[in-house]
Amino acid sequence: MRGKENKKTCTSHEITLGAIYRGEGRCEFRVWAPHTRKVEVHLVSPEDRTVPLEALERGYHGGEVEGVQPGALYLYRLDGGKERPDPASRLQPSGVHGPSRVVDPAFPWEDQGWPGIPLKEYLLYEIHVGTFTPEGTFEAVLPHLQELKELGITALEIMPVAQFPGNRNWGYDGVFPFAVQNSYGGPDGLKKLVNASHRQGLAVILDVVYNHLGPEGNYLRDFGPYFTDHYRTPWGEAVNLDGPHSDEVRRFFMESAFSWITDFHFDGLRLDALHAIFDLSAQPFLRNLAECVHSRGERLRRKVFLFAESDRNDVRLVQEPEAGGYDIDAHWNDDFHHCLHTVLTGESDGYYEDFGALEQLQKALTEGFVYSGQYSSFRKRRHGSSSAQVPARKLVVFSQNHDQVGNRPFGERLGRLVSFEALKVAASAVLLSPFIPLLFMGEEYGETAPFLYFVSHSDPDLIEAVRQGRKKEFSSPSWAAHPPDPQGEETFLRSTLNHRLRGQAPHDRLLDFYRECIRLRRSLRPLAVLSKKQMEGIGLEREKVFFLRRWEGREEALLIFHFSDSQRTVSLPPLSGVWRKELDSKDERWGGEGSQVPGSFDFERGETDLTLPPLAFLCFSGLREA
Repeated sequence: MRGKENKKTCTSHEITLGAIYRGEGRCEFRVWAPHTRKVEVHLVSPEDRTVPLEALERGYHGGEVEGVQPGALYLYRLDGGKERPDPASRLQPSGVHGPSRVVDPAFPWEDQGWPGIPLKEYLLYEIHVGTFTPEGTFEAVLPHLQELKELGITALEIMPVAQFPGNRNWGYDGVFPFAVQNSYGGPDGLKKLVNASHRQGLAVILDVVYNHLGPEGNYLRDFGPYFTDHYRTPWGEAVNLDGPHSDEVRRFFMESAFSWITDFHFDGLRLDALHAIFDLSAQPFLRNLAECVHSRGERLRRKVFLFAESDRNDVRLVQEPEAGGYDIDAHWNDDFHHCLHTVLTGESDGYYEDFGALEQLQKALTEGFVYSGQYSSFRKRRHGSSSAQVPARKLVVFSQNHDQVGNRPFGERLGRLVSFEALKVAASAVLLSPFIPLLFMGEEYGETAPFLYFVSHSDPDLIEAVRQGRKKEFSSPSWAAHPPDPQGEETFLRSTLNHRLRGQAPHDRLLDFYRECIRLRRSLRPLAVLSKKQMEGIGLEREKVFFLRRWEGREEALLIFHFSDSQRTVSLPPLSGVWRKELDSKDERWGGEGSQVPGSFDFERGETDLTLPPLAFLCFSGLREA
């Protein structure tokens, strides 16, 4: 049904904006500038000339220009006056303020016939290209793909690469939604990374930002009403998705999405901060985007997915259209992170004040969203909707990600906040949950470098505003010092991963533990099935112990999470027969002090009590009663 609907709705959506090289020295230019009477292409190099574009319907200007080769630099001249880079530029070789470059889309792809992978097989690994390696480029990621594959990763998730100011940024200040960051290696570098990933059997997801543009180099308002003052995001003007001229604004961002999927062969997009996309129209942009992206995937004969990031806990994002939903494929679940984080750290500042009880973690592990309509003390209102009926494959869980680490004033990873043993408990909760796991770069070996907030703006006033904003955000007495200077290069350099740690103790033991959790996730049938129906959670609040039973047919797995820092003796859930220990986080093999739990126990002999060491995880397998 989805396919028929999409083909009817989305056949007209093609990639036409920007400079499209047609071959043999011919380039077609098209730009939307509804309030401009005359638009010219100013070809800056290799020869300096100006060519007028034809005024088209609905505010577009376009035309085919002869004698233009890939590499040519150009600007748009508006009404004979100001000159601006192309809003749909594919490359900004001199940064956000310089001319745009015509790009040849041809590339020697080697992934013909790549079908993508099913959503249920996704195990995501989030990276920031600039800090993943000292070189900070797409090509520098290539040597690490094999080790990620061996770890068990199935999908690389890349933080935003749309052109941003300077060469140091998280990527959420991007201002050219079609252009690939020049300092990372531009379009060819990105294509090499996607191509090499597909050769390894890895899917690749790109983080995109369609709720706002950054403050520096944002020239869209010179071309047309891309923004609206009816709404406001935390980062500036909201995108105009439901006001006058919004059809063409939607088309702009729709074509950006199509470009990443078609020209760069991405397997999906992670849609940033959907709570900051404001759209009261009868045909919501997000629903239309999902329809057309899925349709594009069908035309390309590839599995293409959308991942939602939103703090609203709104299940409509992932519900089917027939139920009034937007049909986005999966949703990041921040509640899962917050529950796990607070149980392990005891933190209660900010949004963590809503969490900390083991029963909340039980709900996160068995249902999904913790806040499903009840009152939130932090928000001072009711929050969220129930995810009880949302399939497990539609929720993404994590113990760390760029937001939860980087939005701390000092960018501490979880390993700086809890013990080595607690890290293993956190890993097992994420990797052996029934949901789609996501790892943040370096967590698998306990990376010690922080992930700090950094920028490289050129406007002194903007730089100072960012500095002061960061200080104000963390001005409460609970923070003893100001966060590092976001503009400082040292702040950026401190965030670079040290991959050598992978081979050093105890990091190598943690890495082995991650590998084993992933192996069990695939090899034990009860853990391989992403189903909330074939499971049961039992929490002991006082003992800080949580039992998670998962089954498939007669095979069953019992997962035991112990979050207390003292030894506890607990009664096991009622089971039968002989149960074998599959994993014990205290084993010396994983850097523990040695297991105190027997390798098996027999319920027929009345063995129902178990003494648990502090901060431990255990996995047993057995058979259910017939």
